[in-house]
Amino acid sequence: MDTIKEQSVADNTADAIDMEMVEKKAVLSMGGPVRLPEGFEIPFKVSHSTAGPGAGFDTVAIRFGRYRVKKPISYDSGEFDLVVDGDGTLSLFKDGDLFLKGVELIPVIRHCPGQAFFNIDPRCEYRCAFCSSPRLGADEVKEMSEARVLELIGESLSLYSFDSVSFTSGVVGGVDATVERMAGLVRAVRREYPGIRIGVEPYVSSESHLRLLKDAGADEIKLNLQCATDEIFGRVCPDLDRGNIWRMLEAAVGIFGRGNVTSNVIYGFGETDQDVYDVMERLCGIGVIPGLRALRINGINRQSLEESMGRLEKASSDRIIALARKQKEVMARHSLDTRTSRTMCLECGCCDIVPFRDI
Repeated sequence: MDTIKEQSVADNTADAIDMEMVEKKAVLSMGGPVRLPEGFEIPFKVSHSTAGPGAGFDTVAIRFGRYRVKKPISYDSGEFDLVVDGDGTLSLFKDGDLFLKGVELIPVIRHCPGQAFFNIDPRCEYRCAFCSSPRLGADEVKEMSEARVLELIGESLSLYSFDSVSFTSGVVGGVDATVERMAGLVRAVRREYPGIRIGVEPYVSSESHLRLLKDAGADEIKLNLQCATDEIFGRVCPDLDRGNIWRMLEAAVGIFGRGNVTSNVIYGFGETDQDVYDVMERLCGIGVIPGLRALRINGINRQSLEESMGRLEKASSDRIIALARKQKEVMARHSLDTRTSRTMCLECGCCDIVPFRDI
């Protein structure tokens, strides 16, 4: 059995930080696909995500030292080239030059390395401009019944060692129905695997939704603010109630506890660094861990983003690292640490520079 969990980013220590590798991770995470050599075969099942920055693409996770990134792959073209060295080791090249030597391809269990993270339904009644999930084809909608989820977890556990399961979902059939469906899956996993850590990433509209998920057996929850400012949020997520998200975040801390509530804040919509600092300060002030994520623009979400925000520029690696440093500073001042989160994005660590783990 592959013990991926033993090498989790959660086990990293601050004295192992390598700033050159942090910079490499920032560049790699924001760059284009990795082109595979002709005839090269991935030694395990390739991931095809329906949520997050990789939604709609075949991806693999790449590990280099203590760091890891999940990247789209192609045999036709890419910004990075995977090269098999003479001794069988793997390297990445960028623009013809060596970028990273001695990388490893590691299995993505279900959406993440070291974790089973399920998107219950990529469809969504809301129209957030950055989100690729509801813009995917109908063939991306998979059966996610209780029986099927338990079957997939069992299959994964027969191959890999992991101890966390997470759920996200678009809103389908209303918020009540979506939360009830997620709670049913949490309840089923808790019944079959009582020792496993469970994280949920729903859209909720009432405190009763939070209690339903907690009572079902969820340990951690992620309620996403999505943007740094009210003005940007109104343009990017026109159907959602930002004021109520703030209220639900504060209530969630009371129900799930400090260190068990997170919120994604995507930057790259034209906000200032100070805007990001301010929202992180407010989140940490109520006991919520901010999860910073640079906006990814691709062929699936480009049109909707440009219609709502105009032409946007990709975040630079310097900005990504500077904001992650500030994120760590603000969290430390409020006695918060990403390592208390053992599910979902902070535990995965493939898409972002994560304070206390990467930097």
